[in-house]
Amino acid sequence: MSIAAASLVVLAAFIHATWNMMSKRAAAAGPIFVFAYTLVACIAYSPWVAWVIVRSPMNWDAAVPACLIASGIIHLAYSLCLQRGYQMADLSVVYPVARGTGPLLSSMGAFILLGEAPTSLGLAGLVCVVGGIVLVSTQGNLSAFGKPAGQAGIRWGVATGLLIASYTVVDAYGVKALAIAPVVLDWFANLLRPILLAPVVLRTMPRARAAMRGNWWLAIGVGLLSPLSYILVLAAMDMGAPASVVAPAREMSMMAGALLGLVVLREPVGLWRLVGCAVMAGGVVMLGLS
Repeated sequence: MSIAAASLVVLAAFIHATWNMMSKRAAAAGPIFVFAYTLVACIAYSPWVAWVIVRSPMNWDAAVPACLIASGIIHLAYSLCLQRGYQMADLSVVYPVARGTGPLLSSMGAFILLGEAPTSLGLAGLVCVVGGIVLVSTQGNLSAFGKPAGQAGIRWGVATGLLIASYTVVDAYGVKALAIAPVVLDWFANLLRPILLAPVVLRTMPRARAAMRGNWWLAIGVGLLSPLSYILVLAAMDMGAPASVVAPAREMSMMAGALLGLVVLREPVGLWRLVGCAVMAGGVVMLGLS
C-alpha cells in the first residue's frame, strides 16, 4: 500500500470515529436519524457526483446498477443495525466488536473472491489489529463481554461486522472491477437508504419530528462525515491498495475513538487501553509493509 493510500485510510479512520460518536449521541432517534443523515449526505454530495459523472461518463451496463443496488441495500442494513446496537449497548462494546469482525470477514472475502494473496506479515498485522481492538474495548477484562449489555453489544456488533464485510467486498468489486468512481458508488448507496426509509418516516411523521428534535446538527455532521470517510477508503482501493489490507487498517479508528473518548467524553483510559492502541498501531504498520 502506497504512502498516499495509507494516508487516506488513516484520515478516514479518524473521521469514522468522529461520526460514530455523533451517531451514538443520537441513538434514541433510531431509523429516523438514519433517514435524516443519509438525506443530508445525498444533498451535500450531489454536486460532486454530477461533476464526476459529466466529466467521466460511466459504462452503465447491467453489472453497474446491480452493484449499486446491492451496495445500497447492504449499507441500509448496516446503518440500521449499527443504530440499533447503539440503542441496546455501549459504544465501547458495539463499535470495537463491529470493527473487529468486519476486517476479519472482509479480508477472507478479498482472499477468496478478489484473488488477493495473503502474506505472513499481513496476517500477523491483522491479528495485532484485532487483538488491539479487544484490549481497547475490554481494558484487559474479558468479563465485560459477559454482562447483559456486553452480550447485546456482541450480538449487534457481530451483525454489524458481517454487514461491514459484505459491503467492503461488494464495493471493492465495484471500484476495482467495474471502475465505478468512489464518490458515485457511495452516493448511490446513500440515495437508496432515504428512498427505502421514506414510507416509515411518512407513516410516523409526528414521532419522526419529535425524535429529531435537537439531533439535526448531529445528522448534518454524520451526513457530511460518514460519506467522506468511506469515499477516502474507496479512493485508497482505487489507487491499488488491496481490500484485504485496507479493511483492517481502517481499524485505526479505534485509536481515534479512544482519544475522542478521553478528550471529548472524559472516559477513563487505563494501561490496557494504551497497550491496545500500541498493538493496533504495530498491526497497521505491518499491514502497510505487507
